[in-house]
Amino acid sequence: MIKVHLSLIDIVLIVAYFAAVVFIGFRVARKRKSDADDFLLAGRTLTLPIFVATLVSTWYGGILGVGEYSYKFGISNWVVFGVPYYIFALVFALFLAKKVRATNLFTIPDKLEQAYDKRTAIAGGVLTFFLVTPAAYVLMLGILAQLIFGIDLTLCIIITTFLTVVYLYKGGFRSDVWANVFEFIMMFLGFALVVVFSYSKFGGLDFIRAHVPPLHLTWHGGNSLEFIAIWFFIALWTLVDPAFHQRCYAAKDGKTAQRGILVSILFWFVFDFMTSVAGLYARASLPPLAQPMYSYPLLAEITLPSIAKGMFYIGMLATIMSTLSSLTLISAITVGKDIVGRWKNATHDSDIVQRWTKIGLVFSALFSIVLAISVPSVVSIWYTIGTCIIPGLLVPVLACYFDRLKISAVYAFGAMVNGWFISTASLISGHIYAHNGIPTYWFGVEPMYPGLFMALFWWGLGKLETKSDKQSVGNND
Repeated sequence: MIKVHLSLIDIVLIVAYFAAVVFIGFRVARKRKSDADDFLLAGRTLTLPIFVATLVSTWYGGILGVGEYSYKFGISNWVVFGVPYYIFALVFALFLAKKVRATNLFTIPDKLEQAYDKRTAIAGGVLTFFLVTPAAYVLMLGILAQLIFGIDLTLCIIITTFLTVVYLYKGGFRSDVWANVFEFIMMFLGFALVVVFSYSKFGGLDFIRAHVPPLHLTWHGGNSLEFIAIWFFIALWTLVDPAFHQRCYAAKDGKTAQRGILVSILFWFVFDFMTSVAGLYARASLPPLAQPMYSYPLLAEITLPSIAKGMFYIGMLATIMSTLSSLTLISAITVGKDIVGRWKNATHDSDIVQRWTKIGLVFSALFSIVLAISVPSVVSIWYTIGTCIIPGLLVPVLACYFDRLKISAVYAFGAMVNGWFISTASLISGHIYAHNGIPTYWFGVEPMYPGLFMALFWWGLGKLETKSDKQSVGNND
C-alpha cells in the first residue's frame, strides 16, 4: 500500500463531502411521494440538466482502473474506454431512447415480459442483477478510503458502502438522482484542478512528449487490434445497461431522454480528456510504478497543494460513489420488482414492490461487499460480468424494441439462456484448462464471441419460424 499525505483540512473536506452526500440524500427523501412510481423513477420528472448530471456521473465509476490504463497505455485510454461508449451511446440515443420512454415501463424485465413472457422476464431479471452488481465500485471505493484514512480495507468497504446507499432506503431514485447532481459537480471540479496544477508545474504537450514512451501518444498504445476490438464488444453493455434504460423511463418525455444522452456524450468526452491528460502527466512525472492503479493519487502528491488535494480526492470519490449508489438501487429494484415481485405476481402492488426493493437494497449491498472482498480485482469483476451477461441480454432486449426484429418467446428465452451459458462455459473452461497461466478458450476466441453467436443463432431460428408462420397464413388465405 502506498503512502499519501493529506493535511487536516483535506481530511475535513473529505469527511464533509461524505456528510453532504448523506444529507442531500435524506433531505430529498422528505419530498418523496409514497407511491412506487416516485420511489423507482422520481415520478418520471427528470428535466434535461438533471438527466445529464445523473447519467454522466452514473456511467463513469471506474476511475482507478482508468488511471491505471492511462498510465500504462496513454491516450489509448480514450480509444478503449471512450470511443466505443460514445458510439453505442449515440446508437442508444438515436434508435432506443424515445422508444424506451414511450413504453412508460419501469425496468428492462418489464419490457421483456411485455414483448415475450414472464419466464423470459424473470431470467432477464436474474441476468440484470448480476450485470449491475456494483462489487467493482465497492472495491474501488474501499481502496480509495483505505488510502485516505489508513484503516483496514474490509472496514473501509463496509463503511463507505453504507454511507453511499443508506439514504436510498428512504428516498429511492429521487435521492440517488440529486446525490448524483452533487457528485457530478465534484468529479469535474476535482479533475479540472489536477490538470490545471499539472500544467502549471510541468508545462504542456512538450513536457509530456519528452517524458512518456512514444507509444503512449498513439491511438493503440502498443496493444493489438484484437485486444482493442474486445473492448468495443464489451461496450455493447451500453445498449442493455439498466441505468440508461432507468433514466430514460424517468425522463419527463422521450425528447428529453434523447437530447440528454447526446449532451452526456459531450461531457464524457471532456471528462475523458481530463482523465487521459492526468494519466499522461502521471506517467511523465512519476517513476515506474509497481501499482499503476495509484497513479492519480501519486500525481496529486507531487502537484496539488492542500485544499486542492482534498478536492481532487473528493472528485475521485464522487466518480465512484455516483455509480455505486445508482447500481445498488437498480440491483435492489431488480430483486424487489423484477424477480420477487414478478414471482409473487405483484409487480403492480406498490407496497410489496417498495418493501421488497428495500430488502433488495440490503441484499445487494451485502452481496457486493462479499464479492468485492472475495475477488479483490476490479478488472476481473468487470471482465467476468461483461463477458458472461451481455451475450444473454443483448439480442432479446434489442429485438423487443423493433417489430422487424421480434421473435417468439420460446426463441427469445433460448437466445437469452444459451447466450449466457455458452459464454460462461467457455470462460470457466478456459481457466480450468489454462496453459502457463493463460486461459484456453473455446475456438481460441474470447468467450463473449461464441455466446453472442449462439444468441444470434437462436434469434435466426426465431425469425425463420416467424417467416414460415407468415407464409402459412398467406397460403391459407
